[in-house]
Amino acid sequence: MKEQEEPILLITGDEILTLFNGREKEIMEAVAGAALVHKHGDAELPHSSFVRFPVPGKERDRIIALPGYLGGQFNTAGIKWIASFPENVSQGIERASAVLILNDMENGRPKAIMESSIISARRTAASAAMAGDILRAGLSVKRVGIIGCGPINFEVLRFLQVRQPSIENLVLYDLDIERSKQFAKKCLERKANLSIDYAKGYDDILSSSDITVFCTTAGVPYLDDISACKKDSVILHVSLRDLTPEVILQADNIVDDPDHVLRANTSLHLLEQKIGNRDFIRGTLADILDGSQPPRVEGKIPIFSPFGMGLLDLALGELALKLATQQKMGQKIHGFFPPSWLEREEA
Repeated sequence: MKEQEEPILLITGDEILTLFNGREKEIMEAVAGAALVHKHGDAELPHSSFVRFPVPGKERDRIIALPGYLGGQFNTAGIKWIASFPENVSQGIERASAVLILNDMENGRPKAIMESSIISARRTAASAAMAGDILRAGLSVKRVGIIGCGPINFEVLRFLQVRQPSIENLVLYDLDIERSKQFAKKCLERKANLSIDYAKGYDDILSSSDITVFCTTAGVPYLDDISACKKDSVILHVSLRDLTPEVILQADNIVDDPDHVLRANTSLHLLEQKIGNRDFIRGTLADILDGSQPPRVEGKIPIFSPFGMGLLDLALGELALKLATQQKMGQKIHGFFPPSWLEREEA
């Protein structure tokens, strides 16, 4: 019986990059599909579990488990285990590292193990870019403001450029000017005719950008005024803890999942604790995708605050597995499972 077991497919980060190259539209379709399956109830999304460390100097470090089941056209289950160690950057390694395990829905056994920091970044970016484009309500985007010049915002820009090829100018802000310059260099490698400015402060970005993307490692809200925003602009609040509760209260708030985003002292969670309700959330991205909510309401700046559903990782994991199988990529792991207990030799 053991020789009949299906092997587990191991897919590396380099292979994920190759498989996803030029497939931004497919990735966004998978993310949108997962959001709609979740809205219609054919999914199981437990709360993420945070592992923190009661050790001096490690207050910002964490490892998060995101389990889930995604039905519909995906029919998969699994878990992402993702570590965020911000000080890694100063050592020349990535802040985030992750692994994704997909389980076979026929027997529950793991069928694939894959590097998942790329999947995590691109599902986050695809979701944010779709929201930014949709919340513009048909208006083109020419200038994008980037607050936090790291890999997630680089990925957000990748997907925004697919949705909005009219983008011609970036304005960057990071507490570390060298990171801003590195970000600019990477952006110009992908699109040489971009015009890039460096902001002196937040108002410089908000007053001139069609879309502003916050993706920082801020642990507590620090920005208490967005009155400088252009009236037709959109804010993508990817890092969730940049804007004060007062700013959130004034905005038109769209999220990925209310139950999940109102946790872990996000800006929205702090506001809920302050006023005792969640009426300030108008709806979800899936509500707008299926037409049950309009893209935006008059007189308020739309803010998209995604907690980051593990279901999106499952959707992209299934896409990666399908592509790897088609292209004969990945390493098959045979003999991973033990024999049945009835077949084991007793010592």
